[in-house]
Amino acid sequence: MALLSVLKSPSASRAWYTAAHPSLPIVATCFSDKSVRVYSLTTFTLLSTITGGHKRAVRTCSWKPNLKGESVLATGSFDASVGIWRRWDGDMDLRRENQFIGIVTNESENTEEEDDPEEWRFAIVLDGHESEVKSVGWSAGGNFLASCSRDKSIWVWEEIGDDDFETVAVMSEHDGDVKCVAWHPEEELLASGSYDNDVRLWREDDDWGCVEVLRGHKSTVWGVEWEKPHGSRLCSCSDDMTIRIWSNSSGWREESQLPRRHERPIYAVAWKNNKIVSTGGDGRIIVYEERPIGTMKSDKNGENLSQRDAEDDGGDDISASIKTEWTVIKQIEAGHGVYEINHVCWASRGNEDLIVTTGDDGIVKLWTL
Repeated sequence: MALLSVLKSPSASRAWYTAAHPSLPIVATCFSDKSVRVYSLTTFTLLSTITGGHKRAVRTCSWKPNLKGESVLATGSFDASVGIWRRWDGDMDLRRENQFIGIVTNESENTEEEDDPEEWRFAIVLDGHESEVKSVGWSAGGNFLASCSRDKSIWVWEEIGDDDFETVAVMSEHDGDVKCVAWHPEEELLASGSYDNDVRLWREDDDWGCVEVLRGHKSTVWGVEWEKPHGSRLCSCSDDMTIRIWSNSSGWREESQLPRRHERPIYAVAWKNNKIVSTGGDGRIIVYEERPIGTMKSDKNGENLSQRDAEDDGGDDISASIKTEWTVIKQIEAGHGVYEINHVCWASRGNEDLIVTTGDDGIVKLWTL
């Protein structure tokens, strides 16, 4: 695992969160100075700075999927609001191409640029939360936006027209701050993690409501992440320094725990194919890989069977699956020096997969495996 590039900000403010664009080689990073900065993964330069929409630190952001010609970014802030920003992709493409072929522009590498009101438009602000917004996320189809907050609630918003959103659900079953939300990659199924130690799943059935509570963590759940592309499993990370895998083969249950390598709270996990990367308060970056180790037989209820039990059962209701284990393949100490790492995600740069870490030092780092 090697450090590819360091994306620095002219501001000394904390960097909270980075979101990779679903189709363009760019990322958006949220800062405590009330801004979001968009960086190129092609030239490793600052493309634009988004300011003026929030009154306090921007904590989280999410790119809307399935758009062509336009990028839409949702942001969540400590000011308790959610913002929607829009920009035509042609502006960013032209700027990136100019940099790539060496045309001189009015900006230099990794420096702040002047805000251009014609680039990013603050389309709408969504109010309703009573305290800081911790996480936002678009559904796979892009028609729903979820937000969660320190006020213990999850809001689901539906876009019913251009810059027109309707509140379709306010869910308050969690008993503590809701730290994270994540949509299923194929279904309109939402996962959340909370200060109450629980992971909850939410779905619309006439009305939106909780359909499953996944218990096992002993402290705050900081992050949840679906397995892609089909979402058959869910990963969660916690203040208890564990990472747990939940599966739904015959009802949701804890399938496994990843090897314990963190010594402080785990703030974020990211899942890509058969690899998971985690980071947190100890500054470590850990990469795990799922590897096959044999065949597992189970009964019709999903219970694992020994070889003797499987033979005695007769085999009619026995199914076989590949047995796997998670192994640590890379470990980076002090990925951001003495600073905590607040977030990690995967991003694509052409055919190359990158690991992106975001730290209290206000720096975004790009890593290759």
